[in-house]
Amino acid sequence: MRTKRCNFWLPNKNRFCANCPLNGSLFCGNHNSRSEGQWIPCPIDPSHSVLEENLKGHVKRCPLLKQAQSLSVQPFYQKGINTGSDGEEEASGVDGSRLPIKTISSEMKRNALHEMSVPEFCKLIEKIEFLHESLCKDIQDSVQMPEVCSLWIKRGVEERKLPFQEKHIMQQASIVGNLENFGLLKNSHGRKPSECVEPVEKKDEDVPAVIEFGAGRGYLTQMLADCYGIQRVFLVERKAYKLKADRSLRQNESLMLERLRIDIEDLDLNAVESLQGVPFLAIGKHLCGAATDLTLRCCFPEYRKDSSEQHPANSKFGGLAIATCCHHLCQWKHYTNKRFFLDLGLTKEEFHAITWFTSWAVDANHDSDLPDTTNCISHLQFIKEQGDGYADGVEKILSDMQADRRAALGFKCKWIIDMGRLMWLREHGLDAKLVKFVPSSISPENHLLLARSSN
Repeated sequence: MRTKRCNFWLPNKNRFCANCPLNGSLFCGNHNSRSEGQWIPCPIDPSHSVLEENLKGHVKRCPLLKQAQSLSVQPFYQKGINTGSDGEEEASGVDGSRLPIKTISSEMKRNALHEMSVPEFCKLIEKIEFLHESLCKDIQDSVQMPEVCSLWIKRGVEERKLPFQEKHIMQQASIVGNLENFGLLKNSHGRKPSECVEPVEKKDEDVPAVIEFGAGRGYLTQMLADCYGIQRVFLVERKAYKLKADRSLRQNESLMLERLRIDIEDLDLNAVESLQGVPFLAIGKHLCGAATDLTLRCCFPEYRKDSSEQHPANSKFGGLAIATCCHHLCQWKHYTNKRFFLDLGLTKEEFHAITWFTSWAVDANHDSDLPDTTNCISHLQFIKEQGDGYADGVEKILSDMQADRRAALGFKCKWIIDMGRLMWLREHGLDAKLVKFVPSSISPENHLLLARSSN
């Protein structure tokens, strides 16, 4: 007899859902219509929500409860240590504790932008154009492909051992090449293809540890370990992944691998016992939105404000290479260089508007490199000439903008946000630069932030 199944039809799979229906319903819990109650985020894992009336029972059996309990007793876990602050007086709970600062969603950013007056909107665009012209003129292309990586890729293709697409390989190789080009990695001495999976014999003090933030499956680290003989690897990732590079990395007996399943926001790097006093490189391929800012604070705990250090700054910063992305997810509360925006005469609200504009950069067709030099000033002049023609406000202006102007404005905003991060690193005495590490045709998210000690 056929087991009763959920009656929800899955068009992509051309079948009904295979889950069992709830008692008294035709549908399973995933597809049953939601009750008309107050749904609130789960306090253990905010990625899902639960009826407020069921919250007490849910927190006792939430699938992530065991993981959260295990994490809370780790010495390197400190809730919100890298969060930053809103820069304003924060609200307090009845017990005197600080309440979490509300995250500004994309919808909230868009609505705030639509509520701007036309003159305010025009003034903001003029500021963006001026800042991009004055701050972002000298950003260089730095597309790299080290010979050892090229040989490693060729061997992987021949043996069909590369579990990712070519565009990802090109990005990983360029990040690694920029690390070497910037002096953060020692030259691989022209290793042969057959040697690219064998450890390099180097003195321990010459080989830094690698911490990959937002590591995902860890393939960027795998390229580094195979090609450059890295001997200590730390993969920081809050999610669980299948098909990870960990299995391949663990086959290298000379490599010490540690995966830290934790949000970067809560990671106290100086409390990781196996990293005590060890020089390290911090890397990340596409650290989405605020994850870049959280990583910068994590690497430089001495520059965190309002943080009570429980551990001395005993880790040795060796260098940093972070490919930024998803700037539309950036938050004022997390951003490292608020002073940069404030000194330029930009407000918190204008920062959020700028982050919202950045989504336009990745909406366009990127079959070829798109210039970010298209000027929107002529469009502003057209708006002003319309007079009452734009009585409908900013929403109408945005819908009428040409695609190339929208994309160009988005790119400019991305550069301005990353320029603030670059300035933050330089203000703290680091030798830092910002480059385009792959063409837009490979990925429009092509900004790479590099830093090293000035000593």
